[in-house]
Amino acid sequence: MKKHGILNSHISHILADLGHTDTIVIADVGLPIPEHILKIDLALSFGKPSFEEVVKIVADDMVIEKVIVAEQLALENKTTSHFINTHFNGIEIIEVSHDQLKQLSHHAKAVIRTGEAKPYANCILQAGVNFGATGG
Repeated sequence: MKKHGILNSHISHILADLGHTDTIVIADVGLPIPEHILKIDLALSFGKPSFEEVVKIVADDMVIEKVIVAEQLALENKTTSHFINTHFNGIEIIEVSHDQLKQLSHHAKAVIRTGEAKPYANCILQAGVNFGATGG
């Protein structure tokens, strides 16, 4: 049994396999998920688990160099927009149209579906490299 970190074996495996510039999507309940992309469905009920909870846990275990969100997020969901901008302070945040975000999701290694039921509560996390982890 793991001592710390993400216990979900599917998420843990995906994060361990990510290479530089690979992406994963953290999605609300409504984002269409391409059939060829691995869906890790965490949704239990509306709002559970929340988008913010899942993002915090994944971000704590992943080297992230870029975050992509829909430009509509800033106008349609100010709370989630503020969370993204605060939580990823110092990391490049790119806004694209919601349609572009859906197209970019076709290239992700996985989509983690939350129970979030707020508009545009989706993000694409692009993996960076942790060169400082070599210990020497």
